[in-house]
Amino acid sequence: MMRGITRYILKQLTIGMVLVTVGMSVLLWLSQSLRFIDLIVNKGLSVVLFLKLTSLLLPGFLMVVLPIAVFTVVLFVYNKLASDRELVVMRATGMSQWDLSKPALVLAALAMALSCALSLWIAPASVKTFREMQWTIRQDVTHLVLKEGEFTDIGDGIVVFVSDRDADNVLTNVLISDSSMPGKAITVMAEKGALVSGSAVPRIHLINGNRQEYDPATHAFTILYFDSYTAEFGDSHPSDEVRFRDARERTLTELFTETTADSGKGGIPLKPMDIRRFRVEGVQRLLLPLQAVGFALLALAGLLGGMFNRRGQGLRIAATVGVMVIFQAAALGINNLAGRSLLFLPLLPFLTLLLIVIPAYLLYPVHRRAREAGLSTGVTGS
Repeated sequence: MMRGITRYILKQLTIGMVLVTVGMSVLLWLSQSLRFIDLIVNKGLSVVLFLKLTSLLLPGFLMVVLPIAVFTVVLFVYNKLASDRELVVMRATGMSQWDLSKPALVLAALAMALSCALSLWIAPASVKTFREMQWTIRQDVTHLVLKEGEFTDIGDGIVVFVSDRDADNVLTNVLISDSSMPGKAITVMAEKGALVSGSAVPRIHLINGNRQEYDPATHAFTILYFDSYTAEFGDSHPSDEVRFRDARERTLTELFTETTADSGKGGIPLKPMDIRRFRVEGVQRLLLPLQAVGFALLALAGLLGGMFNRRGQGLRIAATVGVMVIFQAAALGINNLAGRSLLFLPLLPFLTLLLIVIPAYLLYPVHRRAREAGLSTGVTGS
């Protein structure tokens, strides 16, 4: 019978867990995806590639959402069981505090295992792929959407205007205003043009036009007529330059051992600030899966840690949510302090240990004594 009750509670918890996790992850994905709409507007990114790019953010969202989803669903399901008097009936059948909490702890263990896989392997790999795709797209000027009859700002003080663009990406009546170089204002006009693909430096090839250059300091004005001219956008990128990978992209081993940046040949020593960020990120990845268990115990202690009150569990739920919010605020504050000094870093595992030990102590020994006193199924209130 107890196994059937355990499966019954676990089924409700699992369904709720899936719904809450999916809902929160989609909400986060939608809010964060709006930041990359400019890649569609200004870079001509296809919807399929946009969805592929932003979907790489989901593992990182799941990693953060899982502990909160466990807390939310355990609090909701056990409150429903208490409101429907099912907990009173279960206790009357002889179910111990451990029997009642077992389904939630099984769910927390599964969430912890999934969170481990996400935080240690899946999320860093997906963030790395996302950053590489984003870097490639932002550096590739050939994906620019040069709208007909509109001025397109492509950054670094460069504005491009075209009157027409055909299916073969041939541009007609091209005007380029370049103020990227201090002390110079350059304007290029041409009858035809086309973006050059596959080059190390972003270029646009122009035919039949002129290049005007004005120096505000000397008021010197020069004009050059050309039959063929190639305009460059921005600086070239050396072939040996490698994009700097931030803490979220690196493996756990790199976070605890890396001392040089992987940009350029031979490596450049990391700044002290980057080293601190790496160490904090590494500790967070190890502790984040444990939060699923801690939050489950906190929710259980909030709802099972006292006698049933027929007036409702509103105050108890509010207090439990308040403790969770305080924990999150404390963890965020310690993260910021550890980013400035690693002396504060040991406070993170200490805080997570408190999240697990204190609710577990309140949940089990207290109720064993209450049961021995014959109060485990007592009712307060009227």
